[in-house]
Amino acid sequence: MKKTLVIGASTNPERYSFMAINSLLKKEHAVVAIGQKLGEVAGVKIQTKQIPFKNIHTVTLYLNQKGQRDYYNYIVGLQPKRVIFNPGTENPEFYALLGINNIKVEVACTLVLLSTNQY
Repeated sequence: MKKTLVIGASTNPERYSFMAINSLLKKEHAVVAIGQKLGEVAGVKIQTKQIPFKNIHTVTLYLNQKGQRDYYNYIVGLQPKRVIFNPGTENPEFYALLGINNIKVEVACTLVLLSTNQY
């Protein structure tokens, strides 16, 4: 089980972050979430503040490059094992910062990783 933080979470069922939360739960991963609006997806409360969650294994991003800037220090401070950059979130500047901090960068789709048992 890999505790995962979904950043860019949404209560909109058409959003990939919504689908990812549900898929992570189906695969029995613990999930916490941060989004622009408070809400809940499958029992997971979406926070709007950068809460100092403990024992985060993976951060999966659903924010564009510009939106990620406010999260650089926060994510590095959580010291996850890896950060997944889903399609549309690619960010070479952030890759470099994560690399310096020994955090693995994975440019992939969380939904595909889960469905092919590569998560």
